[in-house]
Amino acid sequence: MRETAVGPRVLLKRLRELMQEPLEPQERLDRIVRDIASNMVAEVCSLYVLRADSVLELYATEGLNPKAVHLAQLRLGQGLVGTIAASARSLNLSNAQEHPAFAYLPETGEEIYSSFLGVPVLRAGRTLGVLVVQNKTMRTYRDDEVEALETTAMVIAEMIATGDLARLTRPGLELDLKRPASFGGVSFNDGIGLGHVVLHEPRIVVTNLFNEDSEDEVRRLAAALGSLRLSIDDMLERRDVAFEGEHREVLEAYRMFANDRGWVRRLEEAIRNGLTAEAAVEKVQSDMRARMMHMTDPYLRERMSDFDDLANRLLRQLMGRGPDDVAASLPKDAIIVARSMGAAELLDYPRDKLRGLVLEDGAATSHVVIVARAMGIPVAGQVKGAVSMAENGDAIIVDGEEGTAHLRPQPDLEAAYAEKVRFRARRQELYRELRNKPSVSADGVPVDLLMNAGLMVDLPQLAESGASGIGLFRTELQFMVASTFPRAEAQEELYRDVLDAARGKPVTFRTIDIGGDKVLPYFKNTAQEENPALGWRAIRLTLDRPGLLRTQIRALLKAAGGRELKVMLPMVTELGEIVQAREIIDREVRHLSRFAHLLPTSLKLGAMLEVPSLLFQLDELMKAVDFVSVGSNDLFQFIMAVDRGNTQVSDRFDPLSIPFLRVLKQIADASRRNHTPVTLCGELAGKPISAMALLGLGFRSISMSPASIGPVKAMLCELPIAELEAFFEDNLPAPANGIPMRALLQAFADDRSIPL
Repeated sequence: MRETAVGPRVLLKRLRELMQEPLEPQERLDRIVRDIASNMVAEVCSLYVLRADSVLELYATEGLNPKAVHLAQLRLGQGLVGTIAASARSLNLSNAQEHPAFAYLPETGEEIYSSFLGVPVLRAGRTLGVLVVQNKTMRTYRDDEVEALETTAMVIAEMIATGDLARLTRPGLELDLKRPASFGGVSFNDGIGLGHVVLHEPRIVVTNLFNEDSEDEVRRLAAALGSLRLSIDDMLERRDVAFEGEHREVLEAYRMFANDRGWVRRLEEAIRNGLTAEAAVEKVQSDMRARMMHMTDPYLRERMSDFDDLANRLLRQLMGRGPDDVAASLPKDAIIVARSMGAAELLDYPRDKLRGLVLEDGAATSHVVIVARAMGIPVAGQVKGAVSMAENGDAIIVDGEEGTAHLRPQPDLEAAYAEKVRFRARRQELYRELRNKPSVSADGVPVDLLMNAGLMVDLPQLAESGASGIGLFRTELQFMVASTFPRAEAQEELYRDVLDAARGKPVTFRTIDIGGDKVLPYFKNTAQEENPALGWRAIRLTLDRPGLLRTQIRALLKAAGGRELKVMLPMVTELGEIVQAREIIDREVRHLSRFAHLLPTSLKLGAMLEVPSLLFQLDELMKAVDFVSVGSNDLFQFIMAVDRGNTQVSDRFDPLSIPFLRVLKQIADASRRNHTPVTLCGELAGKPISAMALLGLGFRSISMSPASIGPVKAMLCELPIAELEAFFEDNLPAPANGIPMRALLQAFADDRSIPL
């Protein structure tokens, strides 16, 4: 009889009835522990709930002293209950008092009980509490009893998550689910954002927990798994650029998990114990996530996110959902929290509601960050753990200056950041006052402060920032946010709109720069590339696929009819590539002339200097083109042999180090010597201290994100460039006393009250 009584299905049936009754939270908890004790033939059943102060408080008990409820407490890690909460692992003991972690709480009267089974109350891998059963006799609880208690704990986790138990919390205390949490990361874009969490892939909440027909649920699970496996196989067979390299490794991991018999068996067991297919996926997902979160092996921890994403895909299959369109229901102060996302996905959100972006992955030069920068929203990246700790609607602060995120912040922290935002607003007002003032140094040297752009969303900031033009228009972004190659007409329309918006200010269009980390899902590259950054990309790709370049050049020529056109070639390695590109351009000019199209009044061709080989032919390069743009991000990457997308090394070396500054000085000198204009585009131009260094090295044209123009202009207005040039003459050969150049530049600015 007892074998039947402890079956999970019997217990779940009773729980389902309890959840439907109109009960007060404490009464519901008391009834739950009473029913668990009865069904499991246990003399004690107790529920401990984790508070925000890392204390586990007894919330309900059957068998222990009822006066101990809301009084008995254990710290996280203290005693058997604290050990379970800290490790997210169950404990099944025949003689609990012999366990080294056993702690005696005299107010509970539990010293007479020997056997002990405790399971963590988990939600999304987070421990919210501990559920315990005890007996006087020494015994080891069976697997089906452990399963029954774990399943019950899942139901209680949903009660905690929905806030039902908040009314039982004593004044001044909060449950752990509402605990403030701060995360360190990396600054990807400056700014401060206060708002509320919008999970990019919202966690699917399973409301239907209990099944009516186990076999029917198993069939539903099998069908959903079959569809999931087919979709993964289809992506792997497409062999697109987007699914090579690391992307392919992730899909291979998905396929491994999707075909793992152990995973499927655990799902089926949970269903046969009374759960729906969706609830089974959520339970097994939470159990596995809790285990993997406590592993020290970094590879296994990385696989956690692969498993997490796969389980969410399976949940969507079971619940018949596609990707949620959350734009209509966004709060007015949305801060997107995501593991990773594409540039096009960010553009799906209405700009007027976005206040910030928090990414668990990504790099400062990834394209979603470039788009976020163009949109003027703060970005913190490499913020590990933010997705699993956040819930939709949670208050959050993203600090793009420090690269941190503060989830459910305390009032004093929120007030401090609100003041910081007000201070930044006052500073932005100062920058707006500078907007219409000439970009001239304190000693009268004019400097062109240009902005980087790539989409129509960027263009209003040309006037707002006071930029003197667009020094880099990334034409590839139009390709990256499209589902197919943009037609020639669409390209022409964009380029014409850009030139119209510029109102006569200069615009430099960079020809399509795809390949490397810029993948187009609809463009196939059959070659396996171990080093994509050094591979088939940019001008190399478009010269091999001249139809792409011809279409773009024709669109540019037609859009610029009657106006000046500046075209720049990316990733140039040798001068022969410039010759080939010029032949394609000349051919398109002749073609349009033959059909009497209005042509540009002047056509200037430039090259990006980002490959070190050009440093050894600087004079020849300057004579071969009308202008040069330094791509400081890639040039620094190649000079220092640093993968800029690898967070372990991307910040290892300083761009303001002597070797790289000497390289930049050579370029500026060659520009002056050959009377060929040079502009620097990249991260260096957008920070006041590094922009100051560029001006001291001889650069008189720099291009940056629109938000950076104000701070850089404020620095420029106070900068005596002649003094800075003399400073470099003294320190570039060898810095004084071996002090790092960044520190010397900071001291130079401090001595002259130059705002950095």
